[in-house]
Amino acid sequence: MADINRVLRLDANHRLWLEEQPIPVPDAGEVLIRVRANGICGSDLHFFARGTLGPYVVTEPYTPGHEACGEIVALGAGVTGRRVGEAVAIEPGIPCRRCRYCKMGRYNQCPDVRFLSVPGIDGTLRDYVTVPADFAHPMPPGMSWEQGACIEPVAVAVHAINRARLALGATVAVLGVGPIGLLTVQAALAAGAGQVLALDRQEMRLALARELGATPVHIAREEPVQAVRALTGGEGADVTLETAGHSSATMLAPEITATAGVIVQVGWPEIERVPYKIETILAKELDLRGVNRYANAFPPALSLVGRGAIRVQPIITHRFALEDAPAAFAFAHAHPDQVIKVIVLNEKPPAG
Repeated sequence: MADINRVLRLDANHRLWLEEQPIPVPDAGEVLIRVRANGICGSDLHFFARGTLGPYVVTEPYTPGHEACGEIVALGAGVTGRRVGEAVAIEPGIPCRRCRYCKMGRYNQCPDVRFLSVPGIDGTLRDYVTVPADFAHPMPPGMSWEQGACIEPVAVAVHAINRARLALGATVAVLGVGPIGLLTVQAALAAGAGQVLALDRQEMRLALARELGATPVHIAREEPVQAVRALTGGEGADVTLETAGHSSATMLAPEITATAGVIVQVGWPEIERVPYKIETILAKELDLRGVNRYANAFPPALSLVGRGAIRVQPIITHRFALEDAPAAFAFAHAHPDQVIKVIVLNEKPPAG
């Protein structure tokens, strides 16, 4: 084990830097993980570029990152069912385990959840981190570190499809095919969707959505409501998932959803209040369901990726070493038309 812990820090002035900190010691029930890879999430980029996302605001320096995996290097007192050397994906939302929401299985709604990388709570862009042992999920044999770093966003997609209660053969529309959208396309197909429509403005993302099994709809070239109706026999989508995180997509969702259909709001829009056309929701009797991260989604996410039902490698467009993490954030923010998913490796990625 190295004798330093390189830690990425972000402050309210949008500055990123690496500093050295002591390696943490796992408490009872925890494991110490040597982090091998992180994905950069859209929320990380929001905090870097804007300093805020929803109710969360960067005020003091903290460590971003929550899409992470690594290997266990030490066990805290009382830990069973985990072993040193085991490869694990980190579930970053740590609940209290005692409140009514935890006890009913919806622990993502725990009012005292400690989510790694929310400003004020340090995340995983570092060399070593401690987490409760049961939130370090064993990775299947042969899964790469890059795949392991993508399990967290796959869990978002799995939870979104679970919230949709998708029926076999249903027609699904995915609004926005960035990383979460592309994973949601695959999760919908894995859950038995009959047809998945992918709506976006970027050609690169639409081409990848087609490769992953979706029918692309280029909303900068086609009128989206007419296009979706033409592809669904005039009905619209049985289930629409908004994964763009933009108010324009949120407002479009009721218009492309079939009567008696379901809308699942996955993305966080850039504004606090979105002006819906409420008469559409009422007249169609649409169900609107929100998504707040995930609960009980890591084991199925690991299974789906492990057996190839969800492919994460195609969405990885760029790789950086941890020492170059500030440049990784700057590049991802400056080139949204080129970037889908950036992976930060704690060791230098191979050349080429």
